[in-house]
Amino acid sequence: MLDPELSKQLRLLEIRTDRIVEEITAGAYRSVFRGRGIEFDEVREYTLEDDVRGIDWNVSARMNAPYVKKYVEERELSVLLAVDVSASGAFGAAEKSKRRTASELAALLAFSAGKNGDKVGLLMFSDKIELYVPPRSGRIHTLRLIREMLAFKPQSTGTDLALALREASSLMKKRGIVFLLSDLLSENFPLLELKLLSRKQDVIALKLIDPVEKEWSVSVSAVLEDAESGENVIFNGSSTARNAVNGRLEELHEKHRQFCKSAKVDLIEIGSGEDVLKPVISFFNRRKKRISRRS
Repeated sequence: MLDPELSKQLRLLEIRTDRIVEEITAGAYRSVFRGRGIEFDEVREYTLEDDVRGIDWNVSARMNAPYVKKYVEERELSVLLAVDVSASGAFGAAEKSKRRTASELAALLAFSAGKNGDKVGLLMFSDKIELYVPPRSGRIHTLRLIREMLAFKPQSTGTDLALALREASSLMKKRGIVFLLSDLLSENFPLLELKLLSRKQDVIALKLIDPVEKEWSVSVSAVLEDAESGENVIFNGSSTARNAVNGRLEELHEKHRQFCKSAKVDLIEIGSGEDVLKPVISFFNRRKKRISRRS
């Protein structure tokens, strides 16, 4: 049972995201993701209004007349929220940590999918699989997922993105949507696993970034501890050192962009503690335009 503070957080999160979903996000979600899952229904005779690319030549040859394949939109999609719960997610103030931001994002996406009639599951990972909740539909199930995220205490501190991507690929039997919520900070970025997953699923990476990971502005000496490895790094506070850190940060962010582009994975960069709605809606609009150009 949740303690009163977590129950309050869950209720406030539900109220806020439910209002947003009703007003904006559910419509954007439908326009971006519905229709991506289709299944074969039957063949029927070709008409002049049909696209010739839909002709089933094997059936047409047997029937001695042109026939086209008829498809129907799947009634629902399966959505998997793959959430990084490694120690680096706790970075930042309590209300502005990457993990808290991930909870808001997960709530927004889960309620959007729920309003659309899709099933939603949860995969929480560190350097091992911490928790898996299979996709289901319904408000009670969605609230359970958000409750798990708010209250969960991971057993491990490390990160194994490759493991999480392989597990997601194994769990998702039919084509669906995988939202990867992570800061993507891993010793070796799993480009191969990301490419393999994106061939089977529609993968969207939501990269959570703390303000100091965008721009390091500290101008005093400091000892920094890696939350996952426990190693210490000494920062001397000089402008030279600060510029070097910012250069490395931008190089890392650009690598992530290029990796996701190479894997044909959409990337959304979201600052922890910021309003999560704006970058998500911006992404929906970009993808909607892209789909319109193709059709």
